[in-house]
Formats: sequence, structure tokens, C-alpha cells
Amino acid sequence: MNTRRGDGLTIYLNVGHTLDHLVMLIYPTVVLALAVAWDRPYSELLPLSLGGFIAFGAFSLPAGWLADHWSRFGMMVLFFAGVGAASILTGLAQSEWQIAAGLTLIGLFAAIYHPVGIAMLVAEAPQVGKTLGINGVFGNVGVAFAALLAGALADFATWRAAFIVPGVAALALGLGFYRAGRGIDPARGKAKGPAIKLPRELLVRVFVVIAITTAAGGLIFNATTVSMPKLFQERLAAITDTTFGIGALVCAVYLIAAMAQLLVGWLIDRHSLKAIFVTVALAQVPLLWLAGTTDGAAMIFVAIAMMFFVFGQIPINDAMIARYTAEEWRARAYSVRYVVSFMGSALAVPLVSVVSGVYGALGPVYPILAIFAALILAVALALPGDRAIAAQGRASAVA
Repeated sequence: MNTRRGDGLTIYLNVGHTLDHLVMLIYPTVVLALAVAWDRPYSELLPLSLGGFIAFGAFSLPAGWLADHWSRFGMMVLFFAGVGAASILTGLAQSEWQIAAGLTLIGLFAAIYHPVGIAMLVAEAPQVGKTLGINGVFGNVGVAFAALLAGALADFATWRAAFIVPGVAALALGLGFYRAGRGIDPARGKAKGPAIKLPRELLVRVFVVIAITTAAGGLIFNATTVSMPKLFQERLAAITDTTFGIGALVCAVYLIAAMAQLLVGWLIDRHSLKAIFVTVALAQVPLLWLAGTTDGAAMIFVAIAMMFFVFGQIPINDAMIARYTAEEWRARAYSVRYVVSFMGSALAVPLVSVVSGVYGALGPVYPILAIFAALILAVALALPGDRAIAAQGRASAVA
């Protein structure tokens, strides 16, 4: 999928990634205002989002299956329409259980994007790393502006607007996507197979590495993005004490760190995937540990460096899927990858809630995440090098 096809879908697919992460991360900032409005503790209100994160992972698998057996284009239309309607319904909620139900519905439709949208993007991409890097930046813009948008609307309008405004935007994007894609040939853009054909033993080893690192990486990504607004509220009170101010600082951190995906995408097309992976994993360990103890303005710089490498890991796993799987079942491969990742992500909400309830602060979360980063590093070291994979691929082709 690229703009040369003339179907005009690439920009919608990239903006869809922004929307996907934005709607999933509105609540971690909104909950700060909701805790005041409803006079309930943060540790009790945050778990209302758990169902959404579970659905975000669990429904990736059926979404990928439906995309490969029915229509990737049709599933993406459903993504925009479903996310839009679910967000508006959540904004109209009158009770805690309605918020929980609305967030779960958002997660269900948001689950469509990663296995389907990314499979569409890489189907014809001549430079997979560059394509994934650009798409990753769009996703991280959603992560960043979720905090800013939610904080601004919660402070200057109402927390309900933080869901309704993105919901209306999603419906408009869905209409544009549908109009741009009408009449496309679903057979176009099909690659004939994976770039490298590996023997079964090596393929299993690669996918074990992907499974473990994406589960641990999903936990780290979600725990950091869910807890960052609250952590900044605790650590940066001398700088700002408003929901909008916190959202603005979180947004700035994420926008700067988002450039990691462009850099990593560029490196993937030019250097050893294993070397890049090990470097990114190695940097996460001390930075996550530091985030648990740093205060004041220094916390902002630590957060930027930490999120730079957390974001930087994302295109590496996606590139491995694109490199070693056949196109005709790539959506299903991505769906399995994201089921594993987002089920790991779902553990972040209980982790943050329990630590907040027990310690009254979120600092202890980050040394725990540093341990999971060390696990990623150990497993990344077990990934076969590019030369070994290429040699095995050639041997398999000759056989």
C-alpha cells in the first residue's frame, strides 16, 4: 500500500493510527478530572479502563482473521465507524459501569487497527522500516495528543467532550476513508510471499523472541503511557497543577520521543535488526529505573529519554513480522503479535492501580518495569543475527 497506487488510502491509514492510540489513552488523563468531579480516588477509577485494554488485545485475533477472509478495507471502515460511535457513547455515560462499558467498546473496535491497517501499509512497501517508522510517528502523535486534548477539554469544557470530539472526528475520517477506497481491487497489492523463507526451527525461534519481547514491551509501553499523567502530577507540582498543564507536558515528552520511530525505521532498512534491538532494549533498563526516583525538571528529561527508547522498540517487532511472514496471512500474524502485546498491556492497569493504592505514589512502578526491560534485553540477545538468518534462508531455498 502506497500513494503511487492512486487509491488515496495511505494518509487515512496513518491518521487512523493516530486516532487508535488517541482514543485508547484519553481516559488516563480524563480520570484526573473525573476523580475530582466524582470525589473518588484515582486507584478506584483507573481500573474502569481495564476492559478496554483487554478488548484491545483479545479482539486483534478475530479482526485479523476477518480481514484475511473477508476484507481489509471493510474492516478499516468498521474501525473508524465503531471507534467513533463508541467514543461518543462513552462521553454520554452517566455512571461508572457505563464508562467501563464504553471504554470496553472503544477497545473492541480499536483492536482492528494494528493487525489490519499495518498489514495494508506494508503490503507493497519498498522500504518496510521507513513505512513503519512514519506510521509509528503518527501513532505516537495520538499518544501525545491524547493527554493534551483530554486535559484541555476537561479543564475548559467538560470531561465528556474529551470523548465526544474525537468520536465525531473518527466518523468523519471513516466517511473520507470509505469514499477514497470505493472500487479498489482487493487483489491488488498482494506480495507473493515473505522476503526470506526460513526453516521451521529458526522461524519458531524468531517467533518465540517476538512473543516474549512484545508481551513485556506491551506492559512497559502501556504502564508508562497510562501512568505518565499521574506521575507528572506527583513530581511536577511546582511547574503546573492543572490537568491541561500536565497534559501539555506529557504531550511535549511524547512528541519529542516519537522521533525515535523515524530513526529506528531508517536504521532497520540499513543495519542489523538484532543490533538495533539490543541497543534499544539496553537503554531502557537504566532509564526506567531512573524514572522511579527523579523529581522536578530533571524528570522531564528522563521521561523524554525513557519514552524515546520505549517508542523505538515498536517498529522493530513489526519489521520482523513483515520480513518473515507471507503477505496472504500477514494480517493474522500481526493479530497474534498484537494479541500478545496488548494482553501484556492489560496487566499495566492493575499494576499501576495496585502500586498507587499501596504506596500512594507511582514511583515504585518503574523499577518493576526496568526488570521487564532486562528480560527483553536477554531475549533480544537470543535473536539470530541477520547473516545467520540470510544463510539459513538461502539453504532452505536450495533445499
